[in-house]
Amino acid sequence: MGGRRTPLYQRHVAARARLVDFAGWDMPQQYTSVKEEQEAVRTAAGLFDVSHMGRYEIRGPAADEFLQGLVTNDLGRLRLDQAQYNLLCLPDGGIVDDLVVYRRPGGWWLVVNAANREKDMAWLRRHERPGMEIVDHSSDVSLVALQGPKAADMLPVEGIDLTAVSSFGVGAARVAGVLSVIARTGYTGEDGFELFVPTSHVAAVWDALVEVGATPCGLAARDVCRLEAGLRLYGSDMDQDTNPYEAGLGWTVKLDKGEFVGRHALERIKADGPRRQLVGLGGSDRTIPRHGSAVSLGASVIGTVTSGTYSFWLRRGIAMAMIDAGSASVGTTLSVEARNGTGRAEVVTMPFYRGSARRAVRPIG
Repeated sequence: MGGRRTPLYQRHVAARARLVDFAGWDMPQQYTSVKEEQEAVRTAAGLFDVSHMGRYEIRGPAADEFLQGLVTNDLGRLRLDQAQYNLLCLPDGGIVDDLVVYRRPGGWWLVVNAANREKDMAWLRRHERPGMEIVDHSSDVSLVALQGPKAADMLPVEGIDLTAVSSFGVGAARVAGVLSVIARTGYTGEDGFELFVPTSHVAAVWDALVEVGATPCGLAARDVCRLEAGLRLYGSDMDQDTNPYEAGLGWTVKLDKGEFVGRHALERIKADGPRRQLVGLGGSDRTIPRHGSAVSLGASVIGTVTSGTYSFWLRRGIAMAMIDAGSASVGTTLSVEARNGTGRAEVVTMPFYRGSARRAVRPIG
């Protein structure tokens, strides 16, 4: 490996995590087993190191107009201390990245995908204007996620009433004695919190969360949880050659909010209809769809699996696939390439699983 390391790297090594290269970062794939870690997330609380993701602040009198002109969703709908799922798009409508935008006192915070940190910063810089400042906090502020139905009860927090923090709400409090920013967001389908912690104190916060019973979880458990929840992964389920309507994220596009990068192309795509569509697949028999597997209807290949895995929690193979628009609907049985030959999978409604978050995959916006 020998890639980039988060401030919690030594904690992962000490816990004997299986480390892998993810987007140039040495990250824990799993600590015990994917099944055990996922069960912890679904029944209690799992703890994830997500400090490899990018954390940017945009501030200044021109920050509001600048950011509103780049993202697809309408930031005007956000009150102070609220967050919103969003997309950055190219002029042709292709997706630069998906991200979460937080409206904070004094400016905006952005959390972007680890693989896109440098690309996203370059995109922001390219559109920079006078009267604003972009600050990269990826080094001085770390990010950990506590996810699960018992996360709120388990979080050692002072100075905030968690019952007053709604889904995609944000607040400041002391976590294990460390002043942190808490967001009721996550990537698992469960209730939980993403904690912005000063890097100098993140190891102490991590230790405190483990001490109160949180189970350290790796990328593998994170991936199966997000797939069950129907949450897209950039680089697999969407990329610069995919537009929001193809990815099933058209709800994030607010064409009536005013000008933003990609708006005119997205207007045309919406009017004409997308050429492709992302669908959910539920495997039958022993079918476990894998990324890149061909998807067929009869003798015709109609698409490709973008994300696929075996869900221990649901006891079946599940996947997302990008198929020709209109070629199959919910209930249609398709053929899917699998490790043990061609298998069967049914087009199903996503998400595959609704957890303790009790929200659709449509937060504010």
